[in-house]
Amino acid sequence: MPDFPSLPIIGGLSRRQVLKNAGTGFGYLALAGLLGENAPRANAASPAKPGPLSSKQPHFPVKAKRIIFLFMSGAMSQMDTFDYKPTLQKSDGKVGPGGGTLTASKFKFAQYGQTGTWVSELYPHVAQHVDKLCFIKGLHTDTPAHPEAVIQLHTGAALASLTRPSLGAWLMYGLGTENQDVPGYVTINPPANFGGAVNYGSAFLPAHFQGTKVSDVGYLPNLKAQARDTLQRKQIDLVQAMNRDLGATPGAPDQLDGVIESYEMAFKMQGKVPELLDISKEPQSVLDAYGVKPGPAGSFARQCLMARRLSEAGVRFVEVAQPGWDHHTNLHNGLINNAKATDQATAALLADLSQRGLLDETLILFGSEFGRLPTSQGVDGRDHNITGYPMWLAGAGVKPGFSFGSSDEFGLNAVEGRMHTNDLHATILALMGLDHERLTYRYAGRDFRLTDVAGVVAKEILA
Repeated sequence: MPDFPSLPIIGGLSRRQVLKNAGTGFGYLALAGLLGENAPRANAASPAKPGPLSSKQPHFPVKAKRIIFLFMSGAMSQMDTFDYKPTLQKSDGKVGPGGGTLTASKFKFAQYGQTGTWVSELYPHVAQHVDKLCFIKGLHTDTPAHPEAVIQLHTGAALASLTRPSLGAWLMYGLGTENQDVPGYVTINPPANFGGAVNYGSAFLPAHFQGTKVSDVGYLPNLKAQARDTLQRKQIDLVQAMNRDLGATPGAPDQLDGVIESYEMAFKMQGKVPELLDISKEPQSVLDAYGVKPGPAGSFARQCLMARRLSEAGVRFVEVAQPGWDHHTNLHNGLINNAKATDQATAALLADLSQRGLLDETLILFGSEFGRLPTSQGVDGRDHNITGYPMWLAGAGVKPGFSFGSSDEFGLNAVEGRMHTNDLHATILALMGLDHERLTYRYAGRDFRLTDVAGVVAKEILA
């Protein structure tokens, strides 16, 4: 909470205590996440002035209005899932090009759709939608360590002396929100490790651009009735009046405009957001399609359904995560369990968005921070591979049933259509109507951007 000058005592409570009590529950949580030190000054006499979260004009025509990122945390093994390597299958037990013993996948692959795309038996539901997917198969990144690679995937730079804003925060900064009653950026069950809050933070961007963290098991209380409470509205009106009076005084801190906007948004959000996260009112047929069930085994399914509801309501960026893909051991059973948790729900999300007419304006990104080696590690495992791995996109702005780039015959190195993480980010921003070279923020005497000083848009995948 910023320090304010001249904090008066009201009814035995300090002004700071009144601020906190007025925002009881989710309202106060939202305030903490929405305050920004550099929020533009608001003029009380001009209430119609657009706030920092208002919708903004993109640099060029938009292909995608929003993004859902399905993050497979821990590095999915590509040659066991979506990147079929027949030469690797025939070379089981031989010495690999980089040393080590080549290890064929234990899972069967088959061709699906009109495109004849190869997909592992681990993903039978997603396989039915391959003609909607756009594969990027020549990705590479900089570091084989999970924390740094995950941070780089989310912020464009591995953790160094200066933490960078997340992809979602850059999108909020560049485009604002579509719905002022809900957050523009939501992350559901983000992994606590591998960077934690850095992956959805705003770093040196104003704090109101950071992601709002929620849970798929009721992290947010149902405050619908409280949101309508007349007393609470009066409390907030009192606080806002005090803020505006203080803001009109000479030398008032710039943060007050952020306070004012944050409380208004938090008041609206506490009634709307819990309702959006309540999937119990969905038809049973929809719950069954996603595979929703109680407990940890149904977490990803719940997240995907919440993501659809949030996106439909105008949330610009939603991330859902499935941890546990770090298969240095127990590769076979681990892949079976993780694929079972993610296959049906991912396919249902694609089908649901398509049926609702939302897939044409929503971009789906599916993948990990890096991939796995074609050689064995121990009895039943694969080590990290940062030199060649795939991800896939679907929906707005990308070519359906398309594959761009490739790795070598063993899946070790990207050889065609090579794309660095910076290139992936540049392409995503382009799909959202933003020029990655123009989306900059001046901090500490330098103009920063998501792609740093690199990044090339993969125009080949644009529809």
